[in-house]
Amino acid sequence: MSRKKRQRKHPKRYAFQNRIEGIALNLAIFLFRLIPVDAASFLMGKGWRLFAPLNPRHKRALRHLQEAFPSMSDDEREQIVRGMWENLGRVAAETFHIDRLLKQDHRFEAVADDTTTQVLAGDQACILVSFHSGNWELCVQPVVSRGIDVTGVYQALRNPEADQALRSLRQDLYRGGLLSKGPETARKILGTLKSGGVIAMMGDLREARGIQVPFFGQMAYANTVPASLARSCNVPIVLGRVVRKNGVTFHVDGRAITVPKTDDRQEDIRFATAQMHEIFEGWISEHPEQWMWIHKKWAPPGKSLIKRQEVRAIGAKSLKN
Repeated sequence: MSRKKRQRKHPKRYAFQNRIEGIALNLAIFLFRLIPVDAASFLMGKGWRLFAPLNPRHKRALRHLQEAFPSMSDDEREQIVRGMWENLGRVAAETFHIDRLLKQDHRFEAVADDTTTQVLAGDQACILVSFHSGNWELCVQPVVSRGIDVTGVYQALRNPEADQALRSLRQDLYRGGLLSKGPETARKILGTLKSGGVIAMMGDLREARGIQVPFFGQMAYANTVPASLARSCNVPIVLGRVVRKNGVTFHVDGRAITVPKTDDRQEDIRFATAQMHEIFEGWISEHPEQWMWIHKKWAPPGKSLIKRQEVRAIGAKSLKN
């Protein structure tokens, strides 16, 4: 029986459980905010590095890393995955301080291309697409620090008490609103983009209802929503990455791509989505210990829908038009 069905069958029990979990999370937030962020990040990171490998997901991450880098030694893969856990522990601790981190410009250095510079100046609408590397929550910091309101899209938690607690921590990140995935979200996103705003969303999550694109030599499920929205609204996609430099200091990159507009809408979207993942792959390869290798990102063998050669052909066609 699914969780939703169990909740409908025992609404009072799940309401009580949600309430307890919400209280526990708010208590954790209160306690962690008493600890300076550098210490909290360090301690949580070391704790996760030590204990998280006991989780079954550790083996999954090692398997994914082996498939992505088959020539890498077992010791290298083990150190990378332990580094991943440490980074995730740091992200968890830093989430409790995220409103404070946003105001500490000395912790960030930002590099932007020409289009991203226009976005930072408030002169260009865009879809800001990040991926789960470094502290991805802070990818919008360069935009927010310039007084630009960002509207975020996220997957709401099943527990509304916990969801509200985490939303409150992110309210300074997304002053344009934080939209959970739902039927009304698309309309609000379109309105924001057409009025010159900035939409932020993640681009590396598995989406089985989307398409498949090459990713580390395999076919991976990919979400076409960013490319579809960008093409419809005639705005660029700004790909953002956050690299953890040393402790709680970060390098933030912004690189813009344009969705081609030919007579074949689906192929345009497919090409742009593949291009996004090609850039993500390059960035992840530079700092593999900072990406979340536990994702069930890849498609089963034998179910490939698009090949690398087809991606190049699509790109060549788009450049001619």
